[in-house]
Amino acid sequence: MNAYEIKNEGGTGRLALVDRPKPVPGPGEVLIRVRATSLNYRDLLTVRGRMGGATKPGLIPLSDGAGEVAEVGAGVSRVRVGDRVAAIFNPAWISGRARSGMADSSLGGGTTDGMLREYALLHESAVVHMPEHLSFEEAATLPCAGVTAWNALVPTGRVAAGDTVVVQGTGGVSIFGLQFARLCGARVIATTGSEGKMARLRELGADEVINYKTTPQWDQRVMELTSGEGANHILDVGGAGTLAPALQAIAAGGFITVIGLLTGVGGEINPLGILFRAAHVVGIRVGSREMFEDMNRAISVNRMRPVIDRVFQFEEAAGALDHLASGKHFGKVCIRV
Repeated sequence: MNAYEIKNEGGTGRLALVDRPKPVPGPGEVLIRVRATSLNYRDLLTVRGRMGGATKPGLIPLSDGAGEVAEVGAGVSRVRVGDRVAAIFNPAWISGRARSGMADSSLGGGTTDGMLREYALLHESAVVHMPEHLSFEEAATLPCAGVTAWNALVPTGRVAAGDTVVVQGTGGVSIFGLQFARLCGARVIATTGSEGKMARLRELGADEVINYKTTPQWDQRVMELTSGEGANHILDVGGAGTLAPALQAIAAGGFITVIGLLTGVGGEINPLGILFRAAHVVGIRVGSREMFEDMNRAISVNRMRPVIDRVFQFEEAAGALDHLASGKHFGKVCIRV
């Protein structure tokens, strides 16, 4: 089979197309004919050697993928040959709370090969059935960005109709956050640094859009738009550069879910904002298979479709990463396998 490996000669990460033996499923395992993958910012950092921590030589990147069950091993009961499935981000997290060490098994990072290959061998417990109305490309967007946004708003944030949700930018998690918030009956305030993307955010259902370049004090604008109450939920994908203003824009008892580090790490946070607002500041590390299946039911019932910016061909994988790095995308970047 064809697969991409990360090569790091001279400290510069790149993708190399290689030929690997097609895996054979053992007891409890399933062989997935991968049809599509999608990219996350984590994948860009991993390929380019900026994620931190060691990765095994020749790691196959990308956590997200969807395809068909090609073969099953002895004793497999959750899926059958021909089923359309997606891999879960973290095969060790089936249900319940996250536990220490779970992240070590996440696909496409550390020592666990990811989905940028023609065939992927996984335990049957590590796959879920796709919503029937979605394409492989659409389903491939769900394992990381979709589940992260769902976890932030529903199991963790317990978003309710009438709540105000702030989403930052137009990457995968933020767009899913906008869509899920609207499904739950919430009001959405979106931020972007692009005038050209403001109309598209409104078309997707954003009630208000703030250009953070022309309105750098976006937290003050959120307070104005909420009559001084603040937002009930803020999906923070920026990290060091956005967490402090998020604390100024959160409502009493609100949830700030820390998801990304697009503006870097470091900085100082004044705990008074957390204390006085009784705010919940929670780190989100994607979610469990149980959350994935709950999310898929909501997507199916509402016939929701993920937003895809562009689909690249398998031989264009390096170009797909460059496109993600440019920040010009709106929604998810996919690769058809």
